[in-house]
Amino acid sequence: MNLARTLGSVGGLTLASRILALVRDSLQARYVGANFASDAFLVAFRLPNMFRAFFAEGAFSSAFIPMFNRKLAEEGGGRAAAFDFAERALSVLFAFLAVMTIVMLVAAWPLTTLLSGGFHKQHPTHEQFAFAVQLSRLTIPYLMLICLASLLGGILNSLDKFWVNAAAPILLNIAMVTALFVFHGTPFQSAQAQAISVPVGGLLQLAWLYFACRAAGVSLKPRLPHVDEDVKRLMKLILPAAIGAGAVQLNLVVSTALSGYLLGEGSISYIYYADRVNQLPLGMIGIGLGTILLPTISRLLTAGEDAKAMDTQNRGMELALFLTLPAMVALIVAAEPIVRGLFQYGHFDAADTVKCAWALAGFSIGLPSYVLVKVLTPGYYARHDTRTPVRYAVQSVGVNLVGNLVLIPVLSRFGYGHVGPPLATALSSTANVWMLYATLSKRGYFVADAQLKRRIPRLALAALLMGAAIFGIDQLLDPWLNGRIWERYLALTALVSAGVAVYGVACFLTGAFVLDDLKMLMKRRTQGS
Repeated sequence: MNLARTLGSVGGLTLASRILALVRDSLQARYVGANFASDAFLVAFRLPNMFRAFFAEGAFSSAFIPMFNRKLAEEGGGRAAAFDFAERALSVLFAFLAVMTIVMLVAAWPLTTLLSGGFHKQHPTHEQFAFAVQLSRLTIPYLMLICLASLLGGILNSLDKFWVNAAAPILLNIAMVTALFVFHGTPFQSAQAQAISVPVGGLLQLAWLYFACRAAGVSLKPRLPHVDEDVKRLMKLILPAAIGAGAVQLNLVVSTALSGYLLGEGSISYIYYADRVNQLPLGMIGIGLGTILLPTISRLLTAGEDAKAMDTQNRGMELALFLTLPAMVALIVAAEPIVRGLFQYGHFDAADTVKCAWALAGFSIGLPSYVLVKVLTPGYYARHDTRTPVRYAVQSVGVNLVGNLVLIPVLSRFGYGHVGPPLATALSSTANVWMLYATLSKRGYFVADAQLKRRIPRLALAALLMGAAIFGIDQLLDPWLNGRIWERYLALTALVSAGVAVYGVACFLTGAFVLDDLKMLMKRRTQGS
């Protein structure tokens, strides 16, 4: 499999989804703004997202897929045995999620309090807090829908139908964009429309993946839940795998709660909007690589092709750094024009832009680390080791908590306390990467090859050259970047295009890539077509 070409397919669809998400966030900035209504919706949306990361992305990207692939590879069983296992897992998952959804609906008030820090600094009235709880109850059913969809998506990924699963999030964003565009009103009415659209989008995703599975010959029949030996093994892997995969999500939850408790109105929104921009490259690169690498490495290890698995992970790290180093530099250097072009109109003003831009720069420092976590953890999960990543994930959450408690008070003295959570998140993710890498290397599961070692410093230099160019071009385009909305969009497009062109040239000038690499890529594309 050509890793770059497959990532291009998955990443392209993820990019389309993230662009739609930015449209959604731009509409949210216009119709809701950065205020209590916005903060209330973002806390409500964080709730199912947190559990999605723990139980959906964590459990079924890390525990289910390797077991499903092993069933596929077994002689005498094959697809029938794998689909039978999927049916058994689905029956238990459905029962668990039904109970979990009911419990969360009943406990929505304390859960909202926990995730928001009680909106302590915002001093909400009883009616305002009740509104936040109402939004949480509207979004909670999304958890069940997206977890079931994730199991179906894991099956399709294992059958090398990556693009179908990658396209599913587009439906959620379509639902949310439609809700804002058609049903907006006051900030509180717009936030409520957003909350209602979340489970609608989850239902659309589940339906899309269900019919895609049927088209691929996968028909899972309902069963009464029964915990057999395979399901017991899956359950033992689920909890540590979920927490390990959800480390970044858990860090964001901690940051959101501390922001609600220690900072003023709008801080949760600044952090959210900044994270959404940061998620554009993270989603396209990190989620795409994680989606591809886990089933691929698992399949290679099951076949006894350890050397190919090692090479795949080296190329995954190389590709991650090739894409994330320039993205990190660009988001730091051009944070303010990016935020201004995307969000500054309606209820989102120039002061909001400056504060959000600083938060974006803080998040962006950790961009390579966020993606490398996705590259390194398949090396553990493919070997059915879910305990080591969870141990490091818990330690990284501790780093995040300490970082928040230290950075928020210090930066608040300068009026930028809301930058503390993004910085702490970046530092904790970096610590997580170093622990994951060191242990993989110590066990002999990952050894950086000569090609990777040669390219890393050259890629870093090329990214810095691109950053210097973007800084200069930003000054030239300043009148247009501060102009009307369409002028900002055109100037922002020109800035990004110039950055991509400069980075491409810099990669060849520094020797990060040579002409033979381009010839090899074209050859692979020809062979693959």
